[in-house]
Amino acid sequence: MDQHSAPPQHSYSCGSQDKALLAMTIGQAFDRTVALYPEGEALVVRHQQRRYSWAQLADAVDQHARAFLALGLQVGDRLGIWAPNCAQWCISQFASAKIGVILVNINPAYRSSELEYVLQQSGCQWLVCAGAFKSSDYHAMLQGLVPELAEQTIGQLQAERLPQLRGVVSLDPQPPSGFLPWSQLADLAASVSSEQLKTRQDSLHFDQAVNIQYTSGTTGFPKGATLSHYNILNNGYMVGESLGLTANDRLVIPVPLYHCFGMVMGNLGCVTHGATMIYPNDAFDPLLTLEAVAQEKATGLYGVPTMFIAMLDQPRRAEFDLSTLRTGIMAGATCPIEIMRRVINEMHMSEVQIAYGMTETSPVSLQTGPSDNLELRVTTVGRTQPQLESKIIDEAGNLVPRGTIGELCTRGYSVMLGYWNNPQGTAEAIDQAGWMHTGDLASMNDEGYVCIAGRNKDMIIRGGENVYPRELEEFFFTHPAVADVQVIGIPCARYGEEIVAWIKFHPGHTANELELQAWCKERIAHFKTPRHFKFVEEFPMTVTGKIQKFKMREISIEELNVGKG
Repeated sequence: MDQHSAPPQHSYSCGSQDKALLAMTIGQAFDRTVALYPEGEALVVRHQQRRYSWAQLADAVDQHARAFLALGLQVGDRLGIWAPNCAQWCISQFASAKIGVILVNINPAYRSSELEYVLQQSGCQWLVCAGAFKSSDYHAMLQGLVPELAEQTIGQLQAERLPQLRGVVSLDPQPPSGFLPWSQLADLAASVSSEQLKTRQDSLHFDQAVNIQYTSGTTGFPKGATLSHYNILNNGYMVGESLGLTANDRLVIPVPLYHCFGMVMGNLGCVTHGATMIYPNDAFDPLLTLEAVAQEKATGLYGVPTMFIAMLDQPRRAEFDLSTLRTGIMAGATCPIEIMRRVINEMHMSEVQIAYGMTETSPVSLQTGPSDNLELRVTTVGRTQPQLESKIIDEAGNLVPRGTIGELCTRGYSVMLGYWNNPQGTAEAIDQAGWMHTGDLASMNDEGYVCIAGRNKDMIIRGGENVYPRELEEFFFTHPAVADVQVIGIPCARYGEEIVAWIKFHPGHTANELELQAWCKERIAHFKTPRHFKFVEEFPMTVTGKIQKFKMREISIEELNVGKG
C-alpha cells in the first residue's frame, strides 16, 4: 500500500489514493450487483434453511421496501431492528436503505430498560423484533414496555413511554395480539407500486444517514453513532478490496449483524463484490461455524480472536475439511501470535488479515495486507486504509515521533456524521479539523504500521511504571497451557495499582499461581509480573465478543477485597 507522509519522523500517515470511493447509495450498489450476478448465490442462512440468488434476494428486498413504504415510513424516519442473525435482518437492512429510512441496530442482548432507552433516544417509528432469543422473551419485554400494543390498531400505536413508536413487526409466525407478523408485512407491498419505490429510491443521495449503531459505552448511556450510505458502503467495499473478494468468494459471517463487523464488513463487503454471505447460525457456535465452512466450501471467515480460539479447540474440528479457506478477518482485539499461526496452518487462512476500527469510523480505519508477514499481523493492526488518514498525538494535540505512544486519531470518508441527537458527545469525539479521537493508545513504526497499546483507561500505572495490558497478554500466550488471557489493573494502596491476570487454559492443561509467577520472573521485569491470578472458563464479554474489562475489574476488586495494600 502506498503510504506517503510528511515529515517521516512524525506519526502521521495517509492511505493509498489508488482506489476510488463509491459515489452511490447502498440501494444503487445493491442493484448494480444484482444486475451483474442475478443467478449468483447471494445469501445462505443455514439455521433457517434458506438460500437466495441475487435476483431472489432483490425480489425479497424490493417487496419489503414497498411494504415499509406502505407503513408510512418517510426519508429519515427510524426503523429499529432487534433480532439475532437471520434472513430478515439482511432483508431489512437493504429494504430500509432503499427507501432512505435509518436502520437502528439494537443489541439482541438488551433488556427492557436498554431497549426503552434506545427506542426513545433514536425516536424509532417502527420496530422489527424476533419473538425470543436465548433467555430473552422479546414479546414479553415489549408488552411490559408498551402495554397499549394489545388494545390499539396495528400501525396506529400511541404509547405513553414511547410516543414516536407506531408499531412493531414480529418475526415470530404467531405473535401475540398487537404485533404485525412479518408474513403479513409482505402482503402490504401490494398497495405500493414498483414505480413508487423507484421514485423514492431516486430521491436519495449518498451523504444521507442510513444507520444508527449504539456504542456500548463503559460509562454513561450508549451513544448512537449515525452513519451515512457513503460511510459504511465505502468501508465495506475497502475491506473487501483488501481481502481480494470477488463474485467467486463465499464468506462465513458468524459475527453479529447488529454490529458493524457483521452488517458492514460482512454484508456490505459481500454486496460490493458479488460475494456470497453465509450465516452459520443465529449466534456464534464454533461447531456450526466449522460445519458451515466445510459444507459451503467457504473461502473467507470472520471472527474475533476468542471465536477462532473456540473453533481451534473444538473437539470435532479435524472432521471438517477447511481447505477451501483462503482469507478472512480477525478483529475486536489484537491476535496472539500462537493463535494466528494456528489459524494460518490449521485452518488454511494464509491471507487472514487484522482490522482495527470503531463504530464511529464505519468501522475500519487500519488493516493489515494479504502479504504482510506473521509478525506484522500479530504485533500491529496494519496501515492506514485507502482514502483515510491516521495520526498519533500527545496530550497537547501535537504529533508524536514515530515509535512513541500517544492517542490514535483518524480522519476521512469513514468518520460518522455524529452521535444522534448528541451534539456535545459529537464535539468531544470529533475535533474541528474532522479528526475522530479514538481514545486508544498506539504507536506508529517507520513503515506506517500501527501498534495498539490499549485503551487510555486500560493502561496500568504500578509504582510509577506504565504497564500495557496488551504486551503482558501477548507474553502469556507463549505459555503452553494458556489458551486465552486478559490483564487488568485494580487499586492498590502501596503501588497505586496492582496487576491481575485472568487465565483460561487449553483443554487438559493447567498451572497454578506460583508456577506462573515463577515463569514470569525468569522472563519479564518484576513490576510486570501479576500479583493475582484468576482461572476462568470464560470472560465477561459483549455479544460481539469484546471483553468487558470494567466488569473484570469489578469482580476482581470484590473477590480480592481490595484496599488493603
